[in-house]
Amino acid sequence: MNGLEAFRAETRDWLGANCPAGARGQGQVAWGSSKIRLEPDVRLWLERMAERGWTVPTWPREYGGAALSRTEYIVLIDELKRIDARTPLTGRGVNYIGPTILELGSEDQKQRWLPGIARGEGGWAMGYSEPGAGSDLASLSTRAVLDGDRYVINGRKTWTSDAMDCDYIFVLARTDPARPKHEGISLILVDMNQPGVLVRPIRLLSGASPFNETLFENAVARADDVIGGVNRGWTVGKRLLQFERSTHAGINISGSQGGRTTDSHMPAFVRRYVPTRRGRIGDPAIRDRLIRYEQNGHAQRLTQKRAIEELQARAPGFASSVVKLSGALNTQEGDELMIAAMGTRGVGWEGRGFVRDETNVTRAWLRQKALTIAGGTKEIQLNIIAKRVLGLPD
Repeated sequence: MNGLEAFRAETRDWLGANCPAGARGQGQVAWGSSKIRLEPDVRLWLERMAERGWTVPTWPREYGGAALSRTEYIVLIDELKRIDARTPLTGRGVNYIGPTILELGSEDQKQRWLPGIARGEGGWAMGYSEPGAGSDLASLSTRAVLDGDRYVINGRKTWTSDAMDCDYIFVLARTDPARPKHEGISLILVDMNQPGVLVRPIRLLSGASPFNETLFENAVARADDVIGGVNRGWTVGKRLLQFERSTHAGINISGSQGGRTTDSHMPAFVRRYVPTRRGRIGDPAIRDRLIRYEQNGHAQRLTQKRAIEELQARAPGFASSVVKLSGALNTQEGDELMIAAMGTRGVGWEGRGFVRDETNVTRAWLRQKALTIAGGTKEIQLNIIAKRVLGLPD
């Protein structure tokens, strides 16, 4: 038995013995928030995996990881999927800001922040977009003014997902307004549990409020919590976005690992609503769309796996935009396919006449329109692919 086979056998035995029943299949996943109560098995799963370093398995041991190689990481993912285990810890801590600190932070910042992130001690929000600075992010106006050993921050951020349940936020703020707009920005870590931070939910048409407006009114942050250097926030912020996009794409080996996965249920779903003829889906147009969807999904999974296996560094590159965008587009096509198959059963929101599975599909169809907006719009991803992956001229 070679080293990798021995690692697989050991991993399989350990996961089988230590993954609680309540941390398998669908259900709650920890993301670090101190404001959300974890189910007992979810808490136990997080603690056991954190102790082993497998919440962030490729991070160095001194920062809470297990220093797994790329091939060992893939084995761990395979074994988690085999027992239908949930990832023990996810969120912007282990997937966005943690890898950014690991790559660009000072040694002091790594020691102070990374072990706690690996243990799931605190949920993180993302302070990028502003009412007047969305895709043109460099036009942001939030200010951070140095006052002794701290920064005083004033401004507004919008679309700060989950901010009402977060403990910390990483903020892009203007630290030198005299410089060109791309050069006077810094990325700063801010504790949200202070009087100077106010979170206002943004109510959606559905009645839910996953997004928020976050206001900073003389909020303070330590001067030594600027990541990557003062006025280098544009470069640091773009690097963090690569981690975000690779997380959406499922190829971020610098963060938490995915466990549970589901094979395509689409053929069985479509057959519930579209009559069959001699064992085949009777509607040729629906049948053709289903075949293309299944083919694209298989190609997407192979591309995702190849991207992980070919990753030489522990951090993603511009190819993450390819995997992220193709996955989002195929997911949206699957939603459209289900709505088309359901016919009038696919237009219900609530009330009698629609079963829960049907309204869930309709709500997911609407919600997942955001997949080509969140983490960088489709247009931005296409620009990145054209310039950075294909090498096309501006």
